[in-house]
Amino acid sequence: MSAAPREHTRTYYLGKLATELEQRGLTAVLRPDPPALRVSHPDAALMAETVDCAALPDGWFFRWSWGELVGLADDPALAAERIAHVLAARR
Repeated sequence: MSAAPREHTRTYYLGKLATELEQRGLTAVLRPDPPALRVSHPDAALMAETVDCAALPDGWFFRWSWGELVGLADDPALAAERIAHVLAARR
């Protein structure tokens, strides 16, 4: 069985998160393989984070590059708020 449906789901959720991040003034670039977002603030591009999306027993979740959960993929607005808060603290 191909992993394609799982990758499509991951990309779908990451796209929704990218939209929410961009509405908050952040830059979100989709890295295709494996799918993940490179998120940065336009005024501090060197301060960037990578966020991916993973299927876990309780559903799909966004995760930081170090594996800690950001939030449910079904709530990209809340995840975007958390990411924006972390990036703002680093500026």
